[in-house]
Amino acid sequence: MDKLSLFGLLVAVTGILGGQLLEGGSVDVLVQMAAFLIVFGGTIGAVMLQHPIKVFMTGIRMAGWVFYTPQIDTQKLAYQITAWGSVARRDGILALEAQLKNIEDPFVHKGLQMLVDGNSAEKIREVMDIDLQTYETLRWQAARVWESAAGYSPTIGILGAVLGLVHVMQSLAEPAKLGAGIAVAFIATIYGVGSANLVFLPIAGKLKILIAQQVNMREMLIDGLCMVANAENPRFIENKLRGYIES
Repeated sequence: MDKLSLFGLLVAVTGILGGQLLEGGSVDVLVQMAAFLIVFGGTIGAVMLQHPIKVFMTGIRMAGWVFYTPQIDTQKLAYQITAWGSVARRDGILALEAQLKNIEDPFVHKGLQMLVDGNSAEKIREVMDIDLQTYETLRWQAARVWESAAGYSPTIGILGAVLGLVHVMQSLAEPAKLGAGIAVAFIATIYGVGSANLVFLPIAGKLKILIAQQVNMREMLIDGLCMVANAENPRFIENKLRGYIES
């Protein structure tokens, strides 16, 4: 679990609720089901309307990455590629076939399989670059699902505020109902702006960082496989792959 993400969310929520309490307000005042339905129902509907179902569902699934970050061990992969280069240089490319059974990542498995099959570096790069582009495009579109939500929620929050004020205007003859209508108006705005800046935008930003890391790792893999296919010196492979590893 990414403890920093969880801690950051707790700090943000605690700061807002703590400020509300210090001002003499009540946390119960912030709980308005009507405002919640308007803002989040409207935001989800707008996002679903904008994106294809595959992109939308991928974005929802990827939200879990914020707290359970996929393992991205670029250094381990670099060492593995260097080892493949040593084996291929000493025993030939076919000697790497035994390594296939130990690889779970489909992208890595496909690349090594192409290498074992005797494809040239140019063909390996051509095929793997297409796979990488497809992977990257879908993930970036999925991250934009959360950016879209951040764009819609404040506006829909204002819509909720207007609806609340309309309700207030209709109830001017009944003063007892005015408080509830005004509360929905202001709380809807809080929900819209708060969810955009405390949840949706941070999720989108975190996903972009993780996608960039995964793309970097796959680019390193493609580069490494091409060097192994060209029978480059393992030490040269190692030195070049170090450039992909974060210091």
